[in-house]
Amino acid sequence: MHPIETACAGFSAIHMRVEGAVAHLQFARPEALNTMNDAFWREFPAALDAVSASGEVRVLVISSTGKHFTAGMDLAVFADLNGPQYQLEASRRAEMLRRWVLELQQCFNRLEALRVPVLAAIQGGCIGGGVDLVSAVDCRYATSDSYFCIKEIDLAITADLGTLQRLPHLLPQGVVRELAYTGRKFSAQEAQNFGFVNAVYPDHEALLNAVLESARAIAEKSPLAIHGTKEMLNYARDHSVQDSLRYAATWQGGMFHAHEVLEAMTAGMEKRAPEFENLQPNNLKTTR
Repeated sequence: MHPIETACAGFSAIHMRVEGAVAHLQFARPEALNTMNDAFWREFPAALDAVSASGEVRVLVISSTGKHFTAGMDLAVFADLNGPQYQLEASRRAEMLRRWVLELQQCFNRLEALRVPVLAAIQGGCIGGGVDLVSAVDCRYATSDSYFCIKEIDLAITADLGTLQRLPHLLPQGVVRELAYTGRKFSAQEAQNFGFVNAVYPDHEALLNAVLESARAIAEKSPLAIHGTKEMLNYARDHSVQDSLRYAATWQGGMFHAHEVLEAMTAGMEKRAPEFENLQPNNLKTTR
């Protein structure tokens, strides 16, 4: 068993398997519409930390089981907010609640912080916290019957785990605001038209086959170059063009690897797959 699979053994909300350089995380509570219960909030970040610590995994695929990708936050988690541990003086309760939200945010922040690309394969409903999650991945793919819904507004909540912060970088402002204000379903076809999903497939099997094929193609590239590309894209999203260009020059000054460039060119001429070393294992808690 792969060390990542060992680290995730016994999880109830998710399953993890590793094939070659591709890690595949699947939500595993179809009978509960893959809602994000207490176990999910423990297991999901632990699984991402295991991927982050590995130097062998080059791509992470996130998919699900059953009819829906996820129906979002388990309502039992909200019910817990009325528990005795939250019956505090008002300002202390507010501080505690704020800290709890920040901890949940970090679960999805890990997706951006990973050194490897994250691909999401979405079927059925992707609701509430599901939109928070997929807004933080690198690429999204969907089945033709899938849809997205910023459901928090129907629960009298302001979405707070990343949707309202990341979605405006992925969709036009007017579209984001309409979806956030109304809570309406955003179909896979509409999402593809706006570029939110890369491609739409007729069924779950076709979706997974295509996404895993894409993941394997990415895994053949230099993991150092892939890491640098993800880092540059994330940085450019949040900074000016000039700042981003300066950062790219600095990165290249330290990370340029002539041997890997030569290997890539030689493999191309010899019509074979190039061979690149894995990244070094990362045992530091840098994803938080």
